[in-house]
Amino acid sequence: MTQSVLKGIGSYLPKKILTNNELEATIDTTDVWIRERTGIAQRHIAAQNEYTSDLAVVAAKNALQDANMSIQDIDLIIVATTTPDYTFPSTATIVQKKLGIKHGAAFDIQAVCSGFIYGMSVADSMLKSGAARNVLLIGAETFSRILDWSDRSTCVLFGDGAGAVILSSDDMKESGILNTLIRSNGEHRELLYVDGGASRSENVGKLRMIGNQVFRHAVKDIAAIMEECAEGYGLSIADIDWFVPHQANQRILNGVAKRLNLDKEQVISTVASHANTSAASVPLAMDFAIKDKRIKRGDLIMLEAFGGGFTWGASLLRY
Repeated sequence: MTQSVLKGIGSYLPKKILTNNELEATIDTTDVWIRERTGIAQRHIAAQNEYTSDLAVVAAKNALQDANMSIQDIDLIIVATTTPDYTFPSTATIVQKKLGIKHGAAFDIQAVCSGFIYGMSVADSMLKSGAARNVLLIGAETFSRILDWSDRSTCVLFGDGAGAVILSSDDMKESGILNTLIRSNGEHRELLYVDGGASRSENVGKLRMIGNQVFRHAVKDIAAIMEECAEGYGLSIADIDWFVPHQANQRILNGVAKRLNLDKEQVISTVASHANTSAASVPLAMDFAIKDKRIKRGDLIMLEAFGGGFTWGASLLRY
């Protein structure tokens, strides 16, 4: 059976770094307060003339180089983002143009922080059906553009960045994407949302969140879907080598680890250095762990994410 195999991975973070100490000068907060409640020390902020598509293109080029593949090999581009360059066209088509690709197809997925996991589900289905052979899947965000920088409860949590993977159809057995589950529940919209939109307000809006309630739902739903995803492939959580979670908040990572009795050393955490980059956070964290040699070929990895909507999902793969 054809498998969706991860052939390459890359990431990109903007050069500008905004530290907690710098935020102290503009809002009523402290470095200690932010670290204790989130685990975040800094975040990367896109330059004024640097857009989501720009971040995505750099991550894509790094992933192509890692896979030793050409842009001509790619026949589908999927960009997971909540902060597109324009209402339309899709950011994926802009990335397609900037990469110089004139064939295949390109489209965006919007599932907020779960976007990359949703993208993995779609890419896996397309590859296994034969609709595509090599998919460039990107999570890219400029979340700094939709933050209310006077709201200390939200603006300290997010940053900008991009991560990309190349997924290819292959007949390798027991490798690649083994199982992916995605879920949503729209009744909790008011707990995490942006108060604008083209149809409703004719403007982009700013992010709003009731953090303590999001935390409660996230820990419960993430733990449950990770177990379900593993069991769906006939494995248990104890069989998995590495866990690469959405980098929302260190307290959420710790809460899920405690709920599932995970060894904290198995949980990849990069939230301190780049905060919550929404759809970009999972591929960013995985790229860091692959590049520093923690994750190795043959390792069993569980990816997971939780985002506004609510949306959430998990993906089990052998690297």
